[in-house]
Amino acid sequence: MFLTCEGTLGIVPATMDFSGQARPGHFHAGYQQIEGINLGYLQINGTQMFALAQVLSDLFKDIPRTTISKKMETLKIKSRRCDLAELRTLKAIHSVPTRAVKCSLISKADLEALCTSCKSLSPRR
Repeated sequence: MFLTCEGTLGIVPATMDFSGQARPGHFHAGYQQIEGINLGYLQINGTQMFALAQVLSDLFKDIPRTTISKKMETLKIKSRRCDLAELRTLKAIHSVPTRAVKCSLISKADLEALCTSCKSLSPRR
């Protein structure tokens, strides 16, 4: 069950390359309530991407990480490593700890599939 109560924080400025030209790939940051929990997201190239660390710690806190990893493998869910600008933005919206040096992202579609698959594993809230 996905609620679309979201708040957008706005566009994060595009990063500049050495020639002073803005590189494509600017993104929006915001929050979306999923399963009653506010998760921060980045909207990258039209796709909502969620920090896997926050998903594991907030949404699936009662399920062992090995179980989640096996579910992701079974569902063929791939995560992608975020770049430095994305990591800084996730830190700014408190989706990952400020001490984090790397972060993986999963898409909203993959998160929905994972939630559906893990419904029977988690106690009802």
